[in-house]
Amino acid sequence: MKTRPAGGYALLLSVMGAALVCAAVPTASSLASAPAAAAPAIKHVVWIVDENHSYNQIIGVSKDAYINSLATTYGSASNAWGITHPSVPNYLGLVSGLPLKSLPTTDCTTCTQAGPDLFTQGESWRSYEVTMPTPCDRVATSNGLYVPKHNPPLYFRDVPAAACKVNDLPYTSLAADLKSHTLPAFSFIAPNQDDNMHSTGNLAGQAWLKANLPALLNSTEFTSGSMVIFIVWDEGNTTGEVAGTDCTTSTSNTCHVPLLVLSHWTRGVNFSGKLTHYSVLKATEDLLGLPELGQAKTAPSLTAAFGL
Repeated sequence: MKTRPAGGYALLLSVMGAALVCAAVPTASSLASAPAAAAPAIKHVVWIVDENHSYNQIIGVSKDAYINSLATTYGSASNAWGITHPSVPNYLGLVSGLPLKSLPTTDCTTCTQAGPDLFTQGESWRSYEVTMPTPCDRVATSNGLYVPKHNPPLYFRDVPAAACKVNDLPYTSLAADLKSHTLPAFSFIAPNQDDNMHSTGNLAGQAWLKANLPALLNSTEFTSGSMVIFIVWDEGNTTGEVAGTDCTTSTSNTCHVPLLVLSHWTRGVNFSGKLTHYSVLKATEDLLGLPELGQAKTAPSLTAAFGL
């Protein structure tokens, strides 16, 4: 886990305090030599994964005012790209770093995947799935709201069944974990088909974020600086998408996705350097002190750009 020096404001207060005791004005040399306290390290990384919208369908769109306010208040990447089409390979690649050639080419529901992955790297984890009926549920709900294809722990053979039952939970479990300050190191949040913009579009997805994000943003973990939240869309606009496209090298609008970075240390950042889904995995592993998996090893880094 990384630490960062306290900001100049804290340093200035320290020096001013010393000046009052000594009844002297601090000099440039005393400012430079004053010790800097260490700020908290990132201990909790939270992902929220939304669906099927390209960058230009979200960022700068007036009806998405809340999402855009998050982007301007905290941070947004203007040059972020998915892995491929359709959804499942993006979800699985995001958490494992597996290259395109090793990922499924369809939204398969019964296929399995070899690890390793974020769920077996040694840190605590939980997947919070909106409207999933029971823990580690592999059956879609009859109303079509919960779909297992957006629940990546179910796919990986290296995730023990017992661990899945304990850590792959209905979204309602998140409130209790926040209240008891038992949030894991890595949290994966999947809104349901109404709330992730897949079936009902921007406004419903934005409404879900507006109703649910404050619990995270107002938590002690976030306000103290020990939490970062990544909000990412699995793939871009699916009109005209081509399954199996290598989105990491494509310039197609269907591959260009929004990526928001929310943290106490990130303020008003609009980063234009190229990033991919693998960059999100890289940042998560780097911040939690985990080895980088697969394509994350060579993915562009985002941590410095967003003050992490």
